Amino acid sequence: MQAAWLGYPNTTGLAAMDYRLTDAIADSQGPGDALHSEELTRLPNGFLCFAPAADAPAVTDLPVLANGHITFGSFNNLSKVSAATVAVWARILGRVPGSRLLLKGRALANELARQRFETLFAAEKIDAARLEFHAWIDSRSGHLGAYDRIDIGLDPFPYNGTTTTCEALWMGVPVIALRGDRHAGRVGASILGRVGLAALSADTVDDYVAAAAALAGDTGRLVELRRDLRATMAASPLCDAASFTRDMEAAYRQMWRRWCQGG
Repeated sequence: MQAAWLGYPNTTGLAAMDYRLTDAIADSQGPGDALHSEELTRLPNGFLCFAPAADAPAVTDLPVLANGHITFGSFNNLSKVSAATVAVWARILGRVPGSRLLLKGRALANELARQRFETLFAAEKIDAARLEFHAWIDSRSGHLGAYDRIDIGLDPFPYNGTTTTCEALWMGVPVIALRGDRHAGRVGASILGRVGLAALSADTVDDYVAAAAALAGDTGRLVELRRDLRATMAASPLCDAASFTRDMEAAYRQMWRRWCQGG
């Protein structure tokens, strides 16, 4: 008996792989099953568990209070940020006057990579002055500390972030996600649902844009989230390693019993 889990957000397509561990948000009942050769085993409190970095810096004050403008941001792998993603993020910048977007990624050490994104945003009528680029930061605490520049995170699509989303939330930065039609595009919704922020995941591009603009216009809500998100997350199923382990053990036991019965 074999089961797939983290590291590859799709079916293996292998007859030798019996199960795949997931949850009911990341892989919805019915549509999710149809996309897999494996039998899906849905964990009740999410398919992953997050252990925050011990050296994570303290959460800072909301940047907009000092800057006077909203800063959106994404620290995701830039291969996830397609021209279609840029077009939607440009719509958000257009809906929120004076707002800016901070992108951070290893490739941004290269001038050509920065120019590519400037060109993509220019095609959507977003001036380069509203964009900020950061390359690789060696230390983990320095990487996490860079979230002190961001008010709202934007999850890329159709391939969502995972660790990046968890890190943003731990640093007090709410993330807006677009819920797709398969696992890679539903991880954001799964994570947000575990920390009580399901309202920040949208089903359509229009709703995604509207959710980002609405949150940007609610400074009071942003202040609350900045203040409370770390404690809320720490108390949530997403960070409850003991309960997650029990859920995994129960799933393994169920799989093993079925295998022993020839099922």
